[in-house]
Amino acid sequence: MSALIQALERAQARAAQAQARVGSNSLPGPKPIHGLNDELAEHLREKSKRRSSDQVSNVRRPPTGDQQADFFVPALYDIGTKDSRSIMDVAVYRLSKNKTRAGEVIHYVLPDGHVTVSAGPAGMASVWDYDLVIMAVSHLTEAMNRHHDRRADKPGRVFRPHVADVLKFVRRSDGGKQKDDLVETCIRLNTTHVAVQRTKKTRNGRMVTVSEGEPLISRYKVIANANGKPEYLEIELADWMYREIVEGRNPDVLTVHPDYFLIDPGIGRFIYRLARRAAGKGEATWSFQLLFERSGSSGTLKEFSRGLRRVIEANDLPEYLLREGLGQIGPVLVMTHRDSIGRDGQIV
Repeated sequence: MSALIQALERAQARAAQAQARVGSNSLPGPKPIHGLNDELAEHLREKSKRRSSDQVSNVRRPPTGDQQADFFVPALYDIGTKDSRSIMDVAVYRLSKNKTRAGEVIHYVLPDGHVTVSAGPAGMASVWDYDLVIMAVSHLTEAMNRHHDRRADKPGRVFRPHVADVLKFVRRSDGGKQKDDLVETCIRLNTTHVAVQRTKKTRNGRMVTVSEGEPLISRYKVIANANGKPEYLEIELADWMYREIVEGRNPDVLTVHPDYFLIDPGIGRFIYRLARRAAGKGEATWSFQLLFERSGSSGTLKEFSRGLRRVIEANDLPEYLLREGLGQIGPVLVMTHRDSIGRDGQIV
């Protein structure tokens, strides 16, 4: 043991002598080599920080205590998230958090008809307001499944959740401001009118054109406690949306990933919903131009493309991989379901 200690002491002494020689032989001004290494390391760390900060994630952190799998509403069961399939290829709301777009109108021309969205004086419903509609559609779908299994009566159009259950479902923190915001959400959903005209084939093979319009929710009621804080909501789904779910054996809905509610930018939410309908379990390609037209954006194509490229760069939307390609008329977005890619990198 003493021999080992002596060897270590000799090695330390030689290292100290070598360092002293480097210091005495160096010219005034230059830093010792270890100083340059420290400076280079610090430069690389700062560069890495700048690079990581430039690429902002599309998905926010879940709120404290968030446990989506444990979500439970009395008498409604733990359910999957569903969305109305017929309007997943257009934005029936605004994507901006800042621009209220009060009194504005968005008109979409589709291959089988058109959709017109009209905002009231309180502002157009936002993509975040629409979370409440998704929750109502999800519960209505689950209730219809139980009805088909003869475990429950046919559900009505009115949905009565507790405010805490709403915030839990849409994965937001259970704070006073979030509860108060739900009142404004109901107002905007009730005053944003959606008119849909689409041509479709009936069961007997006839082609018919159906035109109908309603607000995103037909009516609402907010029940507050003695302190003025909302405790319960009562909303009534639009009749056309209700009929899409209750008529026929299979409701016209698609399952939405629970992490959809964590997507922060409005354009990211729009792209996910579109991918869910257009790509499904495979792949779909849409031009930037068509995406811009279907988004209802009030900005320019250049501004929209800039925001879209940020979403593509982060590439962290639930279920789908995104990449930019070159089409015949300009850039295109390729949306690919992650589970559809085989080990060889090809679509299976």
